[in-house]
This record gives sequence, structure tokens and C-alpha cells, in this order.
Amino acid sequence: MTLTVDDLNGYVERGLDADLARLLPDRPFITDVDLAEVRPIEPFLERLPPAAAASLAAFDRKIGDGTLREFLDIADWSYGFDFAANECGILDSDYETEVPEEDLYSIGADGGGNLYVMLVSGQIAVWFHEEEVLEEHTRWDNLDVFLWSYVRYEAVREGTLTVADIEADFVSLGQPGALEPELGLLTYLRKR
Repeated sequence: MTLTVDDLNGYVERGLDADLARLLPDRPFITDVDLAEVRPIEPFLERLPPAAAASLAAFDRKIGDGTLREFLDIADWSYGFDFAANECGILDSDYETEVPEEDLYSIGADGGGNLYVMLVSGQIAVWFHEEEVLEEHTRWDNLDVFLWSYVRYEAVREGTLTVADIEADFVSLGQPGALEPELGLLTYLRKR
């Protein structure tokens, strides 16, 4: 059966924890993020479509409760990143249009200084730190499909899955962040 984006709706609540325990069982839990010390999430949640808000709220609860295993670079500097306080700009993919910080919320980093951010549309984008721009060609439809993909990306890197185990699903989901020919997650895995 072909996996679709709709099949992953609600993944943060119903599948993330089990997948992390099964695929990345030796990863420690994230316990060093104090939600009181990061940018408040509530104003952003109010602006999101309902499904996106539910997924992000569930993700936030897991981080705050210390029940989420490490698989993204999630720390007090990368989760709820305050762009203004850190004097960082945010440009849209046209490299001209400034994006207000209220239109996105950072959910973690890639380990190289780039941030994964949820846009007010519910999409996940990469904020490329060197140019302070939101990349257009490496996005995901929503948080559920992004997290599902990233868990599997990390599982291949860890050796609990192979590229062959995930490739068909990545292709069927059709997410630019996974399939982009130079920067997509699947591209990185194929180069290993």
C-alpha cells in the first residue's frame, strides 16, 4: 500500500514515541529544554490551522515533559529560537521579502546551524543561517510528515533501517525536503 501524507496525520500523538523507541532505542530523552526559557508557543499556536496546532502542541508537551528522545538537535537555543533577540533576519525564499518572526516557530536544528521552522501555514521549512533565508525547495507539508521522515532518516544513519526500507515511502510522500536532488534527506542517505 502506498503511504500518503494523510496517513501520517496525528503522527506526533499516535506514532512518534513508539517509532523512536523501536528505531532509536538508545537515544536519550531531551531533558534540558526549559519551556519557560524559550519563545512562548501559545501565540503561534493560535495562528495555525487546527491540525498543525494540535501536532505542534503535542510536540511541545513531549519536549516540556522530557518524554521525547533525541533525534533532532533540540535544545534551548534551537527550540523556540528568538530571532529578534539574537539579531537574526528572516527572508522568504525570494531573498527579498522579510518574514515576521510571528509567522514561524523553530522546532530544532540540523546540527549545522540551520533551523527547522514551522510556518504559519503549517509547513516545515529550513531557515538557512548563512543567508538568513527560508529555503523553498526543502519543505515538508506538515510537522507529522516531517517528523516521520526525520525519524527514519536518523534510523538509517543509526543502522536500524536501510535506504531500501524507506525509499519507496519517501518517494510516495513526495516531500521536497526528502527528495530535493542536492539537499534532500534521501539524497544525503544515498551518498552514505
